Amino acid sequence: MGKWENQGEGATEREAPLPTFRWEEIQKHNVRTDQWLVINRKIYNITKWANRHPGGRRVIGHYAGEDATDPFRAFHRDLDFVGKFLKPLLVGELAPEESSQDRGKNSQIIEDFRILRKTAEDMNLFKSNHLFFLLILAHVIVMEIIAWLIVFYFGNDWITTMIASVILATCQIQAGWLQHDFGHLSVYKKSQWNHLAHQFVIGHMKGASSDWWNHRHFQHHAKTNVFRKDPDVNTLHTFVLGEWQPVEYGKKKLKYLPYNHQHQYFFLIGPALLIPVYFQYQIIMSMIVYKKWADLAWAISYYVRFFITFVPYYGFLGSILLLTFVRFLESHWFVWVTQMNHIVMDINEDPYRDWFSNQLATTCNVEQSAFNDWFSGHLNFQIEHHLFPTMPRHNLYKVAPLVKSLCAKHGIQYQVKPLLTALQDIVRSLKKSGDLWLDAYLHK
Repeated sequence: MGKWENQGEGATEREAPLPTFRWEEIQKHNVRTDQWLVINRKIYNITKWANRHPGGRRVIGHYAGEDATDPFRAFHRDLDFVGKFLKPLLVGELAPEESSQDRGKNSQIIEDFRILRKTAEDMNLFKSNHLFFLLILAHVIVMEIIAWLIVFYFGNDWITTMIASVILATCQIQAGWLQHDFGHLSVYKKSQWNHLAHQFVIGHMKGASSDWWNHRHFQHHAKTNVFRKDPDVNTLHTFVLGEWQPVEYGKKKLKYLPYNHQHQYFFLIGPALLIPVYFQYQIIMSMIVYKKWADLAWAISYYVRFFITFVPYYGFLGSILLLTFVRFLESHWFVWVTQMNHIVMDINEDPYRDWFSNQLATTCNVEQSAFNDWFSGHLNFQIEHHLFPTMPRHNLYKVAPLVKSLCAKHGIQYQVKPLLTALQDIVRSLKKSGDLWLDAYLHK
């Protein structure tokens, strides 16, 4: 990691002494027009630079007024390279008497986690197996070809169409897990190669936008399950989640929907509509509004390829219906896999926990098996993925014992569930939150 690893422990960036600040002052700089953050005891004013942040203005702004050392290390592979962009933003350092951690975070957990990360680096767990990802890509392409060959040889009757649709939906979800790998820079050592591969997979193979994904998904990782910071739990009054929000809605007599029935209507408006309606609208609008023409070109290439392939058999309208049905199937798969690790966990306003503790409180794992690994794109190791987002997914199981050991040392719960239990817990958690809302609505 170079000199950035030891910054704040004797390394200097300027000859003149830097101004020093206390946490009380730093925490005041946490609004959009005035943002400071701390990395390795150095203080940076990111107010103007945030708009140029490759991961998006919001993700870096979510740490304004806080220590961002561990998130900074988690998201960036080349700390020395990224550090060059921070140098002009340096405004001071923590006063010598100030703790390196803000808000009373457990310094021993933080130190132990950094030792764990160093151990993982020494074990080469951040080094990817390119053949693994090549095979993932190959099996997606092969399935796409098989889906077309089935229609080509057997026609467009209902049975053939259903079989082809299931195969195409499988292609889409597996391409989705693959673009996730590239988006997290976990495949290639050079970021630009990951970015290019990410645009190809999410754009040409899925018809979506890499920029939209980056801005949304990195916020989810930065502040997992935090209202108003994690877009995955900003449900626009459709659902109440966790234990805090339903009680607050109930006390305020907010009833946008009958939340005590959300575990039932979830099946109608959750898995069924997320990708074919909500995400589809968001993606198209973001590319146009923010003028992401490169992403738009990649997405158009996907639609051109899809319609050239299937219009001869289904016509233009029929191909649109086929695509919609494929995304309908994909949406079910995507929602159940992504929510089984998060929606059942702690969802609240920002608790300002340390990086390790927060990921363990907001994520859980699903048991390992060859099927579970493939079915979820290795997101059954959600805890390890959130702790080390740039670690190649094929190595997550190797670091898991180290994470479990650290949890045991500090008495932190490490949750692992069977797949079916994890899926059922989604509905149970929605019902629990709905019941909390109803009780607060009627009695508080």
